[in-house]
Amino acid sequence: MDLLLVPYSSDPSLKLIQWPPFLLASKIPIALDMAAQFKAKDADLWKRICADEYMKCAVLECYESFKHVLRVLIAGLNEKRIIEIILKEVEANISKNALLANFRMSALPIIYRKFVELVEILKTGEASMRDNVVLLLQDLLEVVTRDMMVNEIRELLESGQNGSDDFIHSPQTNRQLFAGTEPKPAVVFPPPATAPWIEQVKRLHLLLTVKESAMDVPLNLEARRRIAFFTNSLFMDMPCAPTVRKMLSFSVLTPYYSEETVYSKNDLELENEDGVSIIFYLQKIYPDEWNNFMERLSCKREGEVWGSEENVLHLRHWASQRGQTLSRTVRGMMYYRRALKLQAFLDMATENEILEGYKAVAFPTEEDKKSQRSLWAQLEAVADMKFTYIAACQNYGIQKQNGDRRATDILNLMVNNPSLRVAYIDEVEERGKDKVSKVYYSVLVKAVNYLDQEIYRIKLPGPAKIGEGKPENQNHAIIFTRGEALQTIDMNQDNYLEEALKMRNLLEEFHEEHGVRSPTILGVREHIFTGSVSSLAWFMSNQETSFVTIGQRVLASPLKVRFHYGHPDVFDRIFHITRGGVSKASRVINLSEDIFAGFNSTLRRGNVTHHEYIQVGKGRDVGLNQISIFEAKVACGNGEQALSRDIYRLGHRFDIFRMLSCYFTTVGFYFSTLLVVLTVYVFLYGRLYLALSGLEKSLVNQADMRKNFPLEAVLASQSLVQIGLLMALPMVMEIGLERGFRSALSDFVIMQLQLASVFFTFSLGTKTHYFGRTILHGGAKYRATGRGFVVRHEKYAENYRLYSRSHFTKGLELMMLLFVYNIYCSAAKDFVSYLLITLSMWFLVVTWLFAPFLFNPSGFEWQKIVEDWEDWTKWINNRGGIGVPASKSWESWWEEEHEHLQYTGFCGRILESLLAVRFFLYQYGLVYHLNITNGNKNIIVYGLSWLVILAVMLVLKVVSVGRKKFSADFQLMFRLLKLFLFLGFVITIGTLFSAFHLTVGDLFASIVAFMPTGWALLQIAQTCRPVVVKIGFWDSVRALARGYEYVMGLVIFTPVAVLAWFPFVSEFQTRLLFNQAFSRGLQISRILAGGKKHN
Repeated sequence: MDLLLVPYSSDPSLKLIQWPPFLLASKIPIALDMAAQFKAKDADLWKRICADEYMKCAVLECYESFKHVLRVLIAGLNEKRIIEIILKEVEANISKNALLANFRMSALPIIYRKFVELVEILKTGEASMRDNVVLLLQDLLEVVTRDMMVNEIRELLESGQNGSDDFIHSPQTNRQLFAGTEPKPAVVFPPPATAPWIEQVKRLHLLLTVKESAMDVPLNLEARRRIAFFTNSLFMDMPCAPTVRKMLSFSVLTPYYSEETVYSKNDLELENEDGVSIIFYLQKIYPDEWNNFMERLSCKREGEVWGSEENVLHLRHWASQRGQTLSRTVRGMMYYRRALKLQAFLDMATENEILEGYKAVAFPTEEDKKSQRSLWAQLEAVADMKFTYIAACQNYGIQKQNGDRRATDILNLMVNNPSLRVAYIDEVEERGKDKVSKVYYSVLVKAVNYLDQEIYRIKLPGPAKIGEGKPENQNHAIIFTRGEALQTIDMNQDNYLEEALKMRNLLEEFHEEHGVRSPTILGVREHIFTGSVSSLAWFMSNQETSFVTIGQRVLASPLKVRFHYGHPDVFDRIFHITRGGVSKASRVINLSEDIFAGFNSTLRRGNVTHHEYIQVGKGRDVGLNQISIFEAKVACGNGEQALSRDIYRLGHRFDIFRMLSCYFTTVGFYFSTLLVVLTVYVFLYGRLYLALSGLEKSLVNQADMRKNFPLEAVLASQSLVQIGLLMALPMVMEIGLERGFRSALSDFVIMQLQLASVFFTFSLGTKTHYFGRTILHGGAKYRATGRGFVVRHEKYAENYRLYSRSHFTKGLELMMLLFVYNIYCSAAKDFVSYLLITLSMWFLVVTWLFAPFLFNPSGFEWQKIVEDWEDWTKWINNRGGIGVPASKSWESWWEEEHEHLQYTGFCGRILESLLAVRFFLYQYGLVYHLNITNGNKNIIVYGLSWLVILAVMLVLKVVSVGRKKFSADFQLMFRLLKLFLFLGFVITIGTLFSAFHLTVGDLFASIVAFMPTGWALLQIAQTCRPVVVKIGFWDSVRALARGYEYVMGLVIFTPVAVLAWFPFVSEFQTRLLFNQAFSRGLQISRILAGGKKHN
């Protein structure tokens, strides 16, 4: 850290630029070696030194600092005179280019070693080392006068100090130089320990001793990234910053519900099922930062941290500032105030105050605090006028009444940040004339004397939460914001001090020319700070980076269709609060409330711009399940946007270019994704129809007879499926622009080796399913992703609940289509031809079925597999009931998963039923290929096949009725009933084999034919649930659904269990999933194995 610091107070005596020490590292040792061995002229030596600008600065600064140290230490008149004579002689020879001629440079290494020893003693400042200082000064003088000087200096001869045998003994005072103490000491040691002196000595020691390369400083990767971005951003186009007094004032608003504020001690110590606690995870993911934290607390062992309440408090804050917590967000946003105070100091301070340094103002005296005219008081006033921060903690009042720990943590945040304000909803029961009614207030509080004090109380017309939660939270608190600009920051965001320094520049964009209309929303880029551990987090981080840079850059200019996609954007507050606010909050339709603010601004003649010279940190989901839930939420939100009047009005008011740009960058992207997947379905069902109907065979035969090779080539062509490569192109371009195309190509290759295409293809299924379902049935809802640390194993039951309908059923359907087409196709004459036709679709199937296990930590570890299977069977066999959550019972989950069908409209039910009709194609085509039909193509054959379906439904009804009547009191009767049904099934199959020539192949073909039909009937029954319940078949439907789920779960789980037998598969998966962590030397294996075995 010290290598990155520049002196906070300038020393006017140095008269030079003081660069950060890491830029000057190793320059002095190199220059010394160069000078000691140099044999040419002075000018040539100086030219070589000046070839490196940093080496030149280091040499000059060390020489000036050397003189300064000597002048501070030496107080004796005779000693001072001698030192000045020598320095004058040296500088005279430098000016005449005669230094190498009159001084022997071979003695420089001795001078260097002695001076380093002197500086090290000055760092400690121990009075007992005074004699050592005297000896070192005497040694330095002796080396200079005897070993370095070629010619004797006349002034020293006159004083008797040059050429004398008793060199150190002064004939004038009859004592040794530097050793005198009367009437005052010749050497002032220790010198006054002022802050500038301590800092200067520390810096001089670094310049003399540090030999690290500047490329390795700082060691922390995040610090490197921040410095690199900040320095690069200074070369970007940005408006000139006004003084703080003249800048636009602004507010920051953060909505908060009940997420983590500060991790408690129990939170940090609590271990998950793998024995991994939060603090254990953080120690392994941030080892360098943990070591720095231990050093700051002066603790050598972890146990010492837990031994003190004060240390535990520091630990809680250290951990919280590395998670997605409110305290991290508050700390980041309060950097705005610190930056404004620093900039106001530079605007308002006198030259002497600037030379004293900012710390003199940052830590005021009691007198400064009492005086209204002190510089500190003026800086506080200016910062308060220009910046307001409000955390909209809507449940703070309830949490306070219930004694919730979060309320105490929020109060502590206000105490530690006196300018922080908290807005919340207060519910009060007030007695009227006839009855007691609830009255709602929006309340603003601040911290005074470690308690919250009410500032404003505004009566609301009714309950605040009538729409979506977060926008309603913002809407009730926006009245408390002040200033011309407003930045809405989410609860999982962060900010950096160096970025806060550029806020003045950003706000000036409101006064710049950006086309016909002035800006109403200033777009800001985000940095995803959660992308440094797993490959999934890295994929998401790169995808987000490309969107918030090259994506939004193009949307803003030239397309002019950028809206509001994230919370760092800065609103023209006056414009928006007079035109509907920044958050539309209607339930369901405004699920993605962010983009509707952009729609609203554009429709009301606003202008949305994008600026990349400033960034704000953002936390994203790092586990596959979290990512999928987030993408499901966004896809549902886009489905609701497609149904909204805002998109309708934009489409009507835009010109053709902006209309098409708006379409393809909002709902059009999801609609195109839906079309890609529908194309695969249409292609495969069309192929299946051609194969089963015999048309494909006749077409191929006809092509062979007529030598029509183009027709045969068309029949054998393959469909194109989005496999994730195109999704990666924008990020490749952006990485290429920012870090060079060699890095971009390297990252792209590594991403593909880590199966980025699998991840993006899997995401394709998530987007398609939830967007299509919202378009058909509506019912979008907020999905909480959780903001914890996710490097843990997800159980199979959890994966099944999340991906069953969006990926597993569709993947199994496509797999069945491909199997049936492989058996009956004619266009592919061999396996290679078949593979060329269907390769991309097999990739899609394998991805949708097995990506959740591939990207699940320890997904192929045998012990985990056994536990997952036991947990899944227990879950699927649980009957459930009222109050049983979906995570505990299959029945509860099944009801919840199809809840949208209960509230859909008539058209939605019809379309859902029509989509289910596609499954009847299997039965219709395959029954005519059974040997039992003897080639009969009559429609009666298809009609008779439905008798099998009716028989199965009848058996299910009988079992359902039997379970209700006999399973509780007459178990023997129920078992006899099941025995009779089984015997009837065996007799029927035997009769068909003997009398009607049924074959084993027919049996398997019948299973393939009738299974999809049963699934279609299930889908239709769920759509027409009220009717099915009335006729008494709902229990049978549920029993049939459970059977299908059991078969699907077994089919998907079996390959995973087989792969888990081989230990190398688990090792390969861990390396694949956590390559970034391994490359940084992190101990991921210890996190996955659990903390208990390693304690």
